[in-house]
Amino acid sequence: MQYKRILLKLSGEALMGERQYGIDPDRLADYAKEIKTVTDQGIQVAIVIGGGNIFRGVAGASKGMDRVQGDHMGMLATVINGLALQSACEDAGIETRLQSAVKINEVAEPFIRRKALRHLEKGRVVIFGGGTGNPYFTTDSAAVLRAIEIEADVILKGTRVDGIYTSDPEKNREATKFDFISFDDVLRKGLKVMDTTAFTLSQENELPIIVFDMNKDGNLLKVVSGENIGTKVNL
Repeated sequence: MQYKRILLKLSGEALMGERQYGIDPDRLADYAKEIKTVTDQGIQVAIVIGGGNIFRGVAGASKGMDRVQGDHMGMLATVINGLALQSACEDAGIETRLQSAVKINEVAEPFIRRKALRHLEKGRVVIFGGGTGNPYFTTDSAAVLRAIEIEADVILKGTRVDGIYTSDPEKNREATKFDFISFDDVLRKGLKVMDTTAFTLSQENELPIIVFDMNKDGNLLKVVSGENIGTKVNL
């Protein structure tokens, strides 16, 4: 295997499947199956999941809601998604732990770095909910921060497209895909991979990012195995 410890970043929207909002149980089951193929190979897996399928703080703020309140609602949405993913993983036979940056002890452990590392070493999948625990930071930032804290080898950003393109491939058929691209080139070309705070933090800590299609069967294992799937962002 190319990587021993990975941080998988999933958007909340990914859990909707073909729905307009909420959580699609079939999509959850598919993701759990993909994750199991990786854990069965002895790979240590941590996951950060967004909450956009339930609530997005920025959207609330754009309609007059207090931004801090909206972001706190978004953090709770990520915990809901984390609970759903945890249930699906355990149904698939994967031992998991859910840790939250927001204290909600009845349903999730508080985030403690040493505890998270111990869970990973024991082969448990650790799901990080609650973002960073602070408003004004996205779950992209939470993903990079947690990846650095647990000393992950790579961030795998699972999306519905198969990598980074010169422009949106869903809108422009002429868009071309990058197999490899540097952090500097991403910034120079103005490509959207993560928000600027998260992307800069990843660059400063020399943590590579791979953007790939999570919805295609077997892709997660292929990425971890080192196959040229998606787009790799590196120094």
